[in-house]
Amino acid sequence: MVLELKRGGRTAQVDTHGGELVSYRDEAGLEYIWNGDPAYWPGRNPLLFPIVGGLRGDKILAGDKEVTLARHGFARRSEFAVKARGEDWAELELVENETTLALYPFPFRLTVRQQLTDSGFTTGVTVTNTGTEPMPSCLGAHTGFRCPLEAGEQFTDYEVRFEQKETCPTLVPDANGVDRARTRPCLEDSDALPLTYAYFDEMDTLIFQGLRSRWVELRSKQTGKGVRMTFPGFPVLALWSTPGKAAPYLCIEPWHGLPPVEGEGPQLADKSFAITLAPGESYTLGYQVDTL
Repeated sequence: MVLELKRGGRTAQVDTHGGELVSYRDEAGLEYIWNGDPAYWPGRNPLLFPIVGGLRGDKILAGDKEVTLARHGFARRSEFAVKARGEDWAELELVENETTLALYPFPFRLTVRQQLTDSGFTTGVTVTNTGTEPMPSCLGAHTGFRCPLEAGEQFTDYEVRFEQKETCPTLVPDANGVDRARTRPCLEDSDALPLTYAYFDEMDTLIFQGLRSRWVELRSKQTGKGVRMTFPGFPVLALWSTPGKAAPYLCIEPWHGLPPVEGEGPQLADKSFAITLAPGESYTLGYQVDTL
């Protein structure tokens, strides 16, 4: 089911399948969210839970049980219930069921609030351990933005601008995950990263750990038009576009987790940036998008 949100001439659509915001249009009707064209990438704005990235062999230990989890987890393929809604917001919820317990043996509640603002939208996610044992999880966003936004523009007309000047290499993933010793220079005392498909054709995903910036902008170098994403609380930021396809979108992805890291332990709780909740505990993470 798709829910329609409206505020001051701005509109959005929220899909209960995945709990994700799948469309955002400004007052002029300009669409900012990627349309999910399967020729490039069928996703739009998936929620990553309870893992970020993949697992070696898609398997990991959760206590004394080996479980199988597909890349980025199961929330993006799950149907959420609508718990409450208003004209410009919706709150959706996913709780454990027979299917999730076979993949992830923990009772949980995952609450997503999608909210329009005067200049964009916010997404907030609360994870709650409703069981009786400690519950580890990772959480991430994967928001696909149309790039370019306007007819006649090119992907390379855009850049990613950072809140501060950064000197930060990118982790370089491979089929086995990431090794913190395997990096590539990327940001060198700079607050701007000009976009080129060569990054993604060569490295698939740019993964930045340790940024000082708490927001980034995807913007046209000619017009300044684009979006700013603010992501407090997330220790990792990834940028991605389908390799080898010159795809007309860029995903900006705040992560509280990583793909498999060389040397990490065998348990889900050992994953980098995993958060382990005691029974009854919760954590909340979110991000904000404003149009420029």
